[in-house]
Amino acid sequence: MIDVKTADGVADSYLTRPDDGRPHPGVLFVVDAFGVRPQIEAMADRIAAAGYVVLAPNVFYRAGRAPVISLDGLDDPERRGEVFGRIMPLIRELTTERIVADGAAYLGKLQDEADGGEVAITGYCMGGRLGWRIAAAYPDRVAGLGCFHTGALVTDEEDSPHLSAGDLDAELYLGFADNDKNATPEQIATVEGALRAAGKEFRAEVLAGAEHGYTMADTTAYDEAAAERAYEELSALLSRTVAA
Repeated sequence: MIDVKTADGVADSYLTRPDDGRPHPGVLFVVDAFGVRPQIEAMADRIAAAGYVVLAPNVFYRAGRAPVISLDGLDDPERRGEVFGRIMPLIRELTTERIVADGAAYLGKLQDEADGGEVAITGYCMGGRLGWRIAAAYPDRVAGLGCFHTGALVTDEEDSPHLSAGDLDAELYLGFADNDKNATPEQIATVEGALRAAGKEFRAEVLAGAEHGYTMADTTAYDEAAAERAYEELSALLSRTVAA
């Protein structure tokens, strides 16, 4: 764990890298709504083992150091609402302005720790949306963006993420979940249309039978086949965009 200084404080962050002592490209790992925890560290370690410096910041650092949220009750259908009751206020506090400001700090620290070149972003659940915001704000620093079981890329807000498709300069992969009320077929079509209209390089697919959260092995939504598919696609994206 390391500390990343931001405009609003300090974000405790998980940093992992190959142990060969050589410089490697950087990957910013933007977490899901459950935050930095052992599952995130394991996923980041797997990416790092392929030859990358991976930084996974606690995006909820304003509320405290990780773990910020207790997941007690998550697997109990009768108590799951309690968990999301603790999470949603934290998500609402992550305004676009805060995401963009924090993103500058995360990218700066990652580039210092990595080889100094362009980085890639991988985001899960809400992390895909945050990663999109960061990539759109700093197109000259982000070469690749992978979004996995990401919803709410299309909203009624004036700054809906899909409206900034033209600001992206990264190659994108979007692995949507088949059963995700926050990424409906209509919303997915809108995202794809915005990217095509902006002339962006991307590939999007809906993983059949997969639920929102399919990459997270510490939740009931985990789908091993879909998670491995996501890892394969991320690996290919990293190889094309930032690998030395």
